[in-house]
Amino acid sequence: MSGPVKIALVGMGWWGQKMLAVLSAAPEDISVVRAVEPNTDAVRDLCEQRGVTLTADYTDALNDPEVEAVVLATPHSLHTGQIEQAVAAGKHIFCEKPLALTADEAARSVALCANAGLVLGMGHERRWEPPVADMLARADAGDLGRIHQIEANFSHDKFVSLDRDNWRVKATEAPAGGMTATGIHLLDLSVRLLGRAESVLCICEQLSSDLPQGDTVAAYVKFAGGGTSYVSASLANPFMSRFTVYGSKGWIDIRDKAHVEAPDGWVVTSAMAGASIETVEIGKAEPVKDNLVTFARAVRGQETYPVTGQQLVDNIALLEAVFASSRSGQIQKVAEPTIAVRGA
Repeated sequence: MSGPVKIALVGMGWWGQKMLAVLSAAPEDISVVRAVEPNTDAVRDLCEQRGVTLTADYTDALNDPEVEAVVLATPHSLHTGQIEQAVAAGKHIFCEKPLALTADEAARSVALCANAGLVLGMGHERRWEPPVADMLARADAGDLGRIHQIEANFSHDKFVSLDRDNWRVKATEAPAGGMTATGIHLLDLSVRLLGRAESVLCICEQLSSDLPQGDTVAAYVKFAGGGTSYVSASLANPFMSRFTVYGSKGWIDIRDKAHVEAPDGWVVTSAMAGASIETVEIGKAEPVKDNLVTFARAVRGQETYPVTGQQLVDNIALLEAVFASSRSGQIQKVAEPTIAVRGA
């Protein structure tokens, strides 16, 4: 097929509306033809303005022959079942993070999509931030040498004012403080750079809010191939986003000027062996859009989607171990689930 990939946006809350807004700048790649939202009254006017058919029922999107792919911006615990339904309907899937809450569920979803020949995209837009993409390319090229350590924080206070009935602040949907909201991106980048995690120690506390899942979390990760990552996140302090990678030949520190909801550029400080420390500013970009465009181009066979199934499963295996360690306060081993791909 050719032309823009026709998608259904499933879940039209904060992030679903963000994706609808940014995709207006990518008409040649993606066309939003349907939206699914149980609370139809909340977004009826918006969908009418955008010319998007609105329904309360997910199966309407799955049964629509015009819909080629679904984009899931739904509660975390629903992802596995919704992906299974989409695969059965022959739809490609883009899923907001986290893919699942357990490693076995993640492995099942990855295998279902692979065996059906469907593209599985993930809302790990941090990989599409220009300085992060450059950092990953330089690491892959060996410019940073052997990666030793990663230090990262991604915090904001956007959820403090949410109604406590909102799924985003429920301990059942988002255990371990901000790990599913923000820390998951840092775990993803850590796995991308250092491979499968071996063990993790996580501390999660409730320090200055009544958020039921805790408001401050820190995880110290040891990787199977060597190297460590320290990932921290707060849901109760002003915005901060920092990712720093240290290698034998150099280090790079990336700081966002604003939350990815309304990106405003980045400040990058780095030093290579034998050279002076340098600081540069990177202008605005829209990584949420760019991730979705890459997904659409992968559906059309024009590109290979860069977040691999193994990376997706390794990330959720680490996330599940973070949850377990946050409950026990002890070091937790990371599982190694099997991805049952036919012919592999």
